[in-house]
Amino acid sequence: MRESKPLDPRLFRQTLGRFATGVTVVSVRTGEGVHGMTANAFLSVSLDPPLVLVSVDRRARTHGLLLEAGRYGVSVLAEGQRDLSDHFAGRGVGEAQPVWREVLGVPLLEGALAHVVARVVEAHPAGDHTLFIGEVEHLGYGEGRPLLFFGGRYHGLGEGL
Repeated sequence: MRESKPLDPRLFRQTLGRFATGVTVVSVRTGEGVHGMTANAFLSVSLDPPLVLVSVDRRARTHGLLLEAGRYGVSVLAEGQRDLSDHFAGRGVGEAQPVWREVLGVPLLEGALAHVVARVVEAHPAGDHTLFIGEVEHLGYGEGRPLLFFGGRYHGLGEGL
């Protein structure tokens, strides 16, 4: 029987980093206040019922807060919101001044391209992360250009093809 070699985590990260993604801030309100984290592992799951998914490392503070709060917000960041992404990723703390608005008791970032509020309906352990599936309770969007992440760096949207 042929056994595969263990996967190099660095190669795994670099390879999957070639998939361009948008940048979001996942937010919750708890008794302690508002908490947010930068995430690019966000996707739509179903139209009927409307479901979305965020993937959160089990070691992240947000993980326990999502379980506690039972509801989360997703703010899709615009091209000019890199400082907010860095802030909620734990880099550049103190430089960004987030401005929140609340919908259904969930904090959402002002100026984001799109907002989603979802109620956690399932939480699936998956390796070192948990996949939080949420039923969408609120949607909204505006115009602008998205902040993108590719190859470990931020990018803007190029000209259309």
